[in-house]
Amino acid sequence: MAIRILFLLISLAGFGQSVTQLYPELGALIDKSEKEEAEFIELKKQCDDFYNSNVAQLERSKLSKEQKKLAEKCDFEMESYWDVLGPGCSWYCGAGEDTISASSYLKSAKIDYSPKNIHDLDYKSAWIEGVKGYGIGEFVVYHFPPENPRITEIIVVNGYVKSAKLWKENSRVKKLKMYVDDNVFAVLNLSDSRNEQHFKIGPLGYSDRQNWDILKNKPWWTIKFEILEVYPGSKFEDTVITEIYFDGIDVH
Repeated sequence: MAIRILFLLISLAGFGQSVTQLYPELGALIDKSEKEEAEFIELKKQCDDFYNSNVAQLERSKLSKEQKKLAEKCDFEMESYWDVLGPGCSWYCGAGEDTISASSYLKSAKIDYSPKNIHDLDYKSAWIEGVKGYGIGEFVVYHFPPENPRITEIIVVNGYVKSAKLWKENSRVKKLKMYVDDNVFAVLNLSDSRNEQHFKIGPLGYSDRQNWDILKNKPWWTIKFEILEVYPGSKFEDTVITEIYFDGIDVH
């Protein structure tokens, strides 16, 4: 039996029951800066030069003190300073999320604020809603193919975390209403924090996964996140979400 949404019924307001309220566990603090980005880029250039040289082929014991120090610094696999996931294989090794749409986004000639930024696994980019005021009622929608691995965790990076200054100046989300296939699922109560915010949930997605051919022909499904309430920015009303991404099962 196909069960796309575990515990969906308990959150449906249409059945006369109150909407489930979810609260986050705080994860890593996202404390980025353009200065540190420049240092990362310079170090990566030094490391690329080092690994492309003959020196890198020598045993560590034969390296000079300076070369050993550089080799230790170069033991990383991040391609970008702004990577969300870092090195190694994650749930995204098998995830097949396909498209994202939004009710609006801020138009700018200089910077892209389109909805794709909310799920590009990059701390530098962000989705900014595009209406006057705080964007109450604006939303983004994730469209999932049926074979997408099931989701058991939602991770939100709230506000514009590209810098501490931008984070304070722009508005952040206080409450997000979450829908699954247009049915109310829960309200995510977000902290006014630059930390990653983790929400644990029952598995979302198709549970009957034994027959891949049957699975692939099932309907696509969606998750929508709607802005209900915000923490006002010190300078701008624009409400920003840097990232909403996922973890789950059916991959490893």
